[in-house]
Amino acid sequence: MPRIVRCALIQASNAISSDRPLAEIRKAMVDKHLKLIEQAARKKTQILCLQELFYGPYFCAEQNARWYELTERVPDGPTTRLMQRVAAKHRMVIVVPVYEEQMPGVYFNTAAVIDADGKYRGKYRKHHIPHCHPGFWEKFYFTPGDLGYPVFETKYARIGVYICYDRHFPEGARILGLNGAEIVFNPSATVAGLSEYLWELEQPAHAVANGYFVGAINRVGTEKPWSIGEFYGKSYFCNPRGKIVAQASRDKDEVVVADLDLDMITEVRKVWQFFRDRRPETYRAITTQSVASAAAD
Repeated sequence: MPRIVRCALIQASNAISSDRPLAEIRKAMVDKHLKLIEQAARKKTQILCLQELFYGPYFCAEQNARWYELTERVPDGPTTRLMQRVAAKHRMVIVVPVYEEQMPGVYFNTAAVIDADGKYRGKYRKHHIPHCHPGFWEKFYFTPGDLGYPVFETKYARIGVYICYDRHFPEGARILGLNGAEIVFNPSATVAGLSEYLWELEQPAHAVANGYFVGAINRVGTEKPWSIGEFYGKSYFCNPRGKIVAQASRDKDEVVVADLDLDMITEVRKVWQFFRDRRPETYRAITTQSVASAAAD
């Protein structure tokens, strides 16, 4: 019997002005997403992923300590607890990207994974933190992730998470495959003119190289007062052959849904034996900061 799992991605624009009180911003974005989650539930979604830092704007467009006040504990913060109730209500696995406080002054870009019974399964912390291009000042806000590349056993599938800038690094994508991921979700915030030419290239390549499904999410719209560009949406699912099987528009709030046949993973890996034919003993340079010094050794 085929293992078909119905999955969904939510892309959304900022709900209210970024100069409003943070409590109002959080509430407006959470309320907006609750309505979109209801849409996903009506479509009988089994696994759902929200966009990066979903309960606010992409505040990394500036360096302002004001945004530290959006942090919360995981899993004991209000957003994770709320989504546990929502997940249990709809019998839906939910990936919930939040701004996590481990302790005062130590913050992470994190995604909590909640199972269909509402139980917290764990979290992924973004590893690769950009501080580049005007408007992507993430090192001001985030500590690099320290929990490895976990894969979460949920009711419907084994899922991994890779957050935004992570997608430019094939090493972690490979580890997620080696750790048994069947679906890897990448909640993102990225703008036209910077990364759009890579958007439909890199992640299908990860899917092919590792023989799993990928769900890529990007927000939509422009966020004032910043002028870093337009978040171009185009959230999508691609299969282990690298084919995009469902995709959202570039300019509106949307729930994109796809039925993923997990049996395709085995079918593809019977043809392309990339895991069998790996040569990890030859890859020392990957784990050395300077390739030149590694060669000199």
